[in-house]
Amino acid sequence: MMKWVFSALLIISVIFGALEGKIAAVSEAALKSSVEAVELFLYLIGGMCMWGGLMRVAEKTKLTELTAKLFRPAAKKLFKGLDLNGGAFNAICMNFTANLLGLGNAATPLGLEAMRRLEAEESPGDTASRNMVIFIILNTASVTLLPATAAAIRMKHGSAAPMEILPAVWVTSFLSLAAGLAAAFALDGRGKGGGKDGER
Repeated sequence: MMKWVFSALLIISVIFGALEGKIAAVSEAALKSSVEAVELFLYLIGGMCMWGGLMRVAEKTKLTELTAKLFRPAAKKLFKGLDLNGGAFNAICMNFTANLLGLGNAATPLGLEAMRRLEAEESPGDTASRNMVIFIILNTASVTLLPATAAAIRMKHGSAAPMEILPAVWVTSFLSLAAGLAAAFALDGRGKGGGKDGER
C-alpha cells in the first residue's frame, strides 16, 4: 500500500513541478532530502547503538528479570494462561523495557521474538490469540518514560531542550495504552461465534 502512496506523491510532485516551471526545484529537493535522510540515519545510529548496548547490559546483569518481577502482577491479569516463567514472558518483558526507554528500533526484534514464542507456546492457529493481541497493544501503544529516539531527532534539528516533550509523551502514551487495552477487553470474546481465543 505505501509503495503506491509514495509513487503517487512522486508522480504528482513531478507533474506539478513541470506545470509550474519548477522541475529543477523538485530535483534539488529530492537530492537534498536524500542527503538529509542519510545524515539523520548516521546521527541516530550512535544513540541506537548506545541504548541497544545498555539493553544487553540490562539483560546480562539480570535487570530485565527485575522488570519481569515488577511487571508480573499486571501480567497475571493481562496475559491469561501465559506461563510467567516461560520464554515468551521474558521476551515480552525485554520488549516492554525497551519501549519504556523509547527505543522503538531496539524493541522491534524483541517484539518479533516475543510473538514467535507466544505462537510456539499457545499454538493459536491462523488467527492471533488473545495474549498476542494484548502484547501487540502493549508494544504499539506502549508507555514511554524516556523518549530517547524522539529526543535525538529534536536535538539534531536544533532543539535547545529536546526532553521538554516528556510530560506530553507520558500523558499521551498512558492514554493510548489505556484506550487500546479498554478496546481489547471490551471486544474480548466477541470474535467469530464468541469462541475461545484460538478460534477467533
